[in-house]
Amino acid sequence: MAEEKGTEAPRGHGLMVGKRALITGVANERSIAWAIAQAFHANGAELAFTYPGEAMGARVRPLAESLGAKAVVDCDVAKDEEIDRTVREVAQVWDRLDVLVHSIGYAPRQALEGRFTDVTTREAWRVALDVSAYSLVGLTRAFKPLMRPGSNVISLSYYGAEKVVTNYNVMGVAKAALECSTRYLAYDLGAEGIRVNAISAGPLKTLAAAGIKGMRTMLAENADKTPLRRNIEQSDCGDAALYLCSDLGRNVTGEVLHVDAGQNIMGVVTMS
Repeated sequence: MAEEKGTEAPRGHGLMVGKRALITGVANERSIAWAIAQAFHANGAELAFTYPGEAMGARVRPLAESLGAKAVVDCDVAKDEEIDRTVREVAQVWDRLDVLVHSIGYAPRQALEGRFTDVTTREAWRVALDVSAYSLVGLTRAFKPLMRPGSNVISLSYYGAEKVVTNYNVMGVAKAALECSTRYLAYDLGAEGIRVNAISAGPLKTLAAAGIKGMRTMLAENADKTPLRRNIEQSDCGDAALYLCSDLGRNVTGEVLHVDAGQNIMGVVTMS
C-alpha cells in the first residue's frame, strides 16, 4: 500500500503566500487534514490548528509546532461556547482568516458495524449529524466576521454520502448533509466573495477509517476497481485543497471534488 507516501511534504510553488489557514481534524501523520496543512505550509501559508480534548492535543501539538503554528486550540465543536472561544483565541493572533479547513467526522463506533436499520439509534443519528455536519455550519458562521472576500471554506467528504458503503451507515447520512450544507453555504456566502467547497476522498488508511468494520479489506481490494488502478494518497487531497483554496480555484464554489482515482464514476463492469 502507498499510504505512507501520503505523509511526505507536497510540492511548493508559493500559492498560499500571505494566507492564514485554520486546520481542524488532524489526528496523526496519516490524517488528510495533516496532508492539507503540509501542502498549505509548503506554499507559504501561516497555520493554526484545533483539536478535541487533551488526549488528542498530545498528538496534534507536536505536529502543529513542527509547521510553526500560530495557535493550537482545544475545541469541542459540539459546543457553541467552545467554537466562540476558539474564534476569540484565533483573533488574538490574526486579524483575518483566509481558509477554514473542516476535517471533522464522528459517529459512535457501534453505529458503524451491522445493519443500518438496527444500529442507527436516535442518539447515534444526533451525534453523527451534529459533529460531522452541523459543525461546518457552526464554525463557518462563527469565523465569518474574520473572513474577507477571497476567503475559503473546505470540508472533507466520502463516496458513502452518495452510494451505500457497507458499515458506513449513519456517517454516510452525515456526509450527505455535509455536502448539501456546502452548497447552501456557498450560495449564502458567495455574495461576500467567500467560496465553500468539499473534497470527496477515496478510501485511505486513517485513524477515522479504522473505526469502520471492513475498511482494511476495502483498501486491499479498492485499487483494482478504480479507472486508474490505484488507491489515492493523503497528499493527493492536500494538492486538491491547494487548488481549491488558492487563486487557481477562484471561480469554483459549491463543488464536491472527487479525489478517488475515478472510483465514483464506476458502475457494473463486465470483463470481456
